[in-house]
Amino acid sequence: MLRDGGTCHLRPIRVDDRQRLRDFHARLSPETVYYRFFAPYPQLSDRDVERFTGVDYDQRAALVATMGDDIIGVVRYDRLEDDDEAEVAFVIRDDHQGRGLATVFLEHIAQAARERGIRRFVAEILPDNIRMIDVFRHAGYRPVSDFVEGIVRMEFAIEPTAELLAVSQAREHRADAHSVERLLSARVVAVVGAGRDPDNVGHRVVRNLVDGGFAGSVHPVNPHADRIAGLAAVPSLRDVAEPVDLAVVAVPAASVQDVVVDAAACGVLGLIVVSDGFAEAGPDGRERQRTLVTTARANGMRVIGPNALGVINTAPNVVMNASLSPVMPGRGQIGFFSQSGAMGIALLEAVVRRGLGISTFVSAGNRADVSGNDLLQYWEDDDATDVVLLYLESIGNPRKFSRVARRLARQKPIVAVRLGRATQGMPLGHTVRATDLPVDAVDAMFRQSGVIQTDTLGEMFDVAQLLAFQPLPHGPRVAVVSNSDAMAVMAVDAIAGNDLHHVDPSVVFRPQACVDDYQRALAGIVDDPAVDSVIALFIPPAFGAGSDVARAVARVAAGASKPVAAVMLAVPQAPELLDRISDQGVPTAGSVPTYSAVEDAVRALAAVTHYAQWRKRPAGTLVDPSHTDVEAGRAVVDVAMSRLDESATASVDLDESEATTLLAAYGIQLWPARLVRDVDAALAAADELGYPVVLKSRARVLRESSDWGGVHPDLSSPESLTDSVVWMRDQLAPLGMEDMLVQHMAPTGVAVEITSTEDPLFGPVVSFGVSGVATDLLGDRAYRIPPLTDVDVDDLISTPRAAPLLEGKSGGMDVDRSALRDLLSRVGRLSDDLPQVCRLVLRPVLVAPTGLAVVGARIQVARPLARVDAPARRLLG
Repeated sequence: MLRDGGTCHLRPIRVDDRQRLRDFHARLSPETVYYRFFAPYPQLSDRDVERFTGVDYDQRAALVATMGDDIIGVVRYDRLEDDDEAEVAFVIRDDHQGRGLATVFLEHIAQAARERGIRRFVAEILPDNIRMIDVFRHAGYRPVSDFVEGIVRMEFAIEPTAELLAVSQAREHRADAHSVERLLSARVVAVVGAGRDPDNVGHRVVRNLVDGGFAGSVHPVNPHADRIAGLAAVPSLRDVAEPVDLAVVAVPAASVQDVVVDAAACGVLGLIVVSDGFAEAGPDGRERQRTLVTTARANGMRVIGPNALGVINTAPNVVMNASLSPVMPGRGQIGFFSQSGAMGIALLEAVVRRGLGISTFVSAGNRADVSGNDLLQYWEDDDATDVVLLYLESIGNPRKFSRVARRLARQKPIVAVRLGRATQGMPLGHTVRATDLPVDAVDAMFRQSGVIQTDTLGEMFDVAQLLAFQPLPHGPRVAVVSNSDAMAVMAVDAIAGNDLHHVDPSVVFRPQACVDDYQRALAGIVDDPAVDSVIALFIPPAFGAGSDVARAVARVAAGASKPVAAVMLAVPQAPELLDRISDQGVPTAGSVPTYSAVEDAVRALAAVTHYAQWRKRPAGTLVDPSHTDVEAGRAVVDVAMSRLDESATASVDLDESEATTLLAAYGIQLWPARLVRDVDAALAAADELGYPVVLKSRARVLRESSDWGGVHPDLSSPESLTDSVVWMRDQLAPLGMEDMLVQHMAPTGVAVEITSTEDPLFGPVVSFGVSGVATDLLGDRAYRIPPLTDVDVDDLISTPRAAPLLEGKSGGMDVDRSALRDLLSRVGRLSDDLPQVCRLVLRPVLVAPTGLAVVGARIQVARPLARVDAPARRLLG
């Protein structure tokens, strides 16, 4: 993705690129050539071309950027005499300079160099090549420059520091946002496949654009019609008389590729593919989808769809309904992303029915290219959007989602419904990796990111009404005003059940209470500093009454600085009476959301309150534990990886020595143990380690519990150790389990378990729980996705229901939380650094009032899948 929102294809250079390289060089300006070669160089010689295209991808490597079949840029490194240093150079075609390609080049060539043991880059630049000097200075590295014989020499380390990643992610954010803006702010739209029949898909898109009041121009494309929906039609995209920003593709799936080729030739900026018959249709459709996306991106276009409903933008200078939905919501502050095209119309109807307005709406269908992550990046910068709603059927890049959502949610609330939450299933057409994580782990990722997750679409709209119209609550204290004892009790029960606090002064009137009583009591509660939010409940004593009470609630809420929600039963006109209508005729800030049930109102208020509390918490800083040695850890992993067989699912356990060395590289001390097979070895180990000792079977299934005879603790003499060795050998030898471990007894403490798993979709996931059978059965664990912040680490410790044991409650003890935080930070760093570590279990970890002991560890390594959020930016799909 480039700075202006366009795309290009980045790949290794090939021998068959020789003519393309000549053509590329011929299109460079004399100034660009001079800056690259330090001399006039009108054409490349055969020797040059052979050298530039023939690289070994170790000593020398080169990447090219292409648009269509043309090379638009080249970057290369050449290793220098100092084996971990290389010279880097790149050149970009003049008409593509200024698009951010140089920084993308630098990210990818640095990644390739790091994988080949190169640690520093050197670049030589002419002094007046200011643009190139700025690229290196602003790329996130820390170059040291020198002036030698008229040349600026810049040298810098290429390790991916936190600063470098932050700069890269900021560039990614701008590029993603611009790419979406180009799609949503189109001025010229062509609809390919529009027919005369009003039920034709393309015809409906044209009609919706026209009827919706689109501020730009619309061009139906149909080789067999002169006019469609009152507009002049053209035979093909190539016949449109003006440059097309956006093409809506509504032709049969087999013909879509021809349209994409035409769009590329015409310089179209983006595509919305509403046609079906792609990944959801089986293997042939998946291949068709890959070809569609590859062709579009290689020619600078992004794709919404296929199988999409389309997009809507209500901005007054755009007013675009480029979708199949006849429903055009009014202008509002909600950005709405739906993966489902089929659900899109129903969702938009619900928006209108609830009195909500939108800023923009995108239905991505199969989400082969443009995704929810792209929209989050756009809405972060969009002043017209204050609330984000997401209907998700799958998550293609959860690490990026977590990172972007965590940042966006600090400014704007995000409400999400996730399909397949219980089963982790997804519809056909979503070609993403499956996850092996439990539901609780995925839910934890949403909480970690500040996303408000709801179980149903109805709950999502309940929450959206509060967020769109009412201020955020300052705390969890809720007061109730009601003229019904039964409704008041329902509210108090619901408040307690949703982790809120019911506070007085709540007021319960007689059913016949007058409007003045209601307004006076409500005004007093709204002004009370001990109240954070208010629920107004009302049921009329006679059918048809209640309008005056609704108006009173609206008057008081209009001047309130805290949220007010209402449940007004048997008052059908209440929603209209409680709305404040904007000049555009839609409800606006200050409108009081109404609910049909007390429980719905409290549930929505609880979701908003918990979000407000998350937002008030410090964002945290990334933990960076001291005394870590990534290279030493990687060396241990590499040795273990050499023992893997050829199976793609193969894994191998580190032995005790390897596990000890790997953990030590990250500052984690594994409690010393000695492997023994007989009494003499056990006694020697005990003398070395010191009594008392514990004897363990190496069979993990037996030593998980002392009840199974696999663990003999607190052996304080040679005699007791001898008896245990003899017993364990006699009992377990017939099972083929002769090896045993001798360890010095660790200090008494609360036993906890820390794990890290490399998930195919989410990447590294760290979990924490208090050890015990009950905890295992209930799944009482906390989960977080690295890189971890100090806030994440604290949440890991405090989230499990058994966490009070760490504070001395229920038979536990007040443990050293500082030592526990440090250990979790180190595990998080290890799992983030080493994707080859597919499973790490520290169990038990005994946390004492002072310090802790990592008594047991199991570490497995496997061939990792490439993480979907790699340091070098790339588009998935």
